[in-house]
Amino acid sequence: MKTIHLNCDLGEGGKYDAQLMPHISACNIACGGHAGDEETMLKTVLLAMEFNVEIGAHPSYPDKENFGRRSLKISENELKRSIQEQLFSLHEIVKKEGGKLTHIKPHGALYNDAAKDEKIAQIILNSIAESDLDLKLYAPQNSTISELANGKIEVVFEAFADRNYNPDFSLVSRTKNNALITQKEAVFKHLFSMFSEGEIACENNLKISSAAATFCLHSDTPNSIEILEFLVEKFNTLNIKIA
Repeated sequence: MKTIHLNCDLGEGGKYDAQLMPHISACNIACGGHAGDEETMLKTVLLAMEFNVEIGAHPSYPDKENFGRRSLKISENELKRSIQEQLFSLHEIVKKEGGKLTHIKPHGALYNDAAKDEKIAQIILNSIAESDLDLKLYAPQNSTISELANGKIEVVFEAFADRNYNPDFSLVSRTKNNALITQKEAVFKHLFSMFSEGEIACENNLKISSAAATFCLHSDTPNSIEILEFLVEKFNTLNIKIA
């Protein structure tokens, strides 16, 4: 039986975390930058441990007003301090509850900026290195941060099940109508192509290669529960298990 690794961004104030958690492999928990506080982190950590789901940190620019989806012009020290504070706040909760923090995945604009900006990417990598935590890094392939991390931090290439792509591996901007994929059948087709055929379908019928080992479904995507339950059903018929 084949297995597929699905991750989901949780602890962001959404209503459906408890319904999504039983069906995923890993969760990326908001730790105070774009969303989340000690209470939501603890709640999400306990839920993840209940269902044996891998626990990851999901730091962002310190910008709850814009949900971390806009780039911030802040100093290198300020950004590094914020990332480390977010990381350690979640780590302390996980450690206290007897769990293990397995990975880190930047959120929103920080994720996108690190994919192309060497300075931002290095700040994130330095933050991880100085934390002295043994963490994997979720990052897009063909990105600046994954290239800089090579040989230093274990990188897990990630692709998005519910987002459309540009030919340069970047995500279609959320300002465009076709940024999100919300029809469950379309999400499955997009995901299965990446997982089974190693191809990402882009605009204008272009295809690029995919080396992704984990696939993200956003918890705030409309009808995310319906989508995930449909994916589980389809995978079962194909004898594919969610890891």
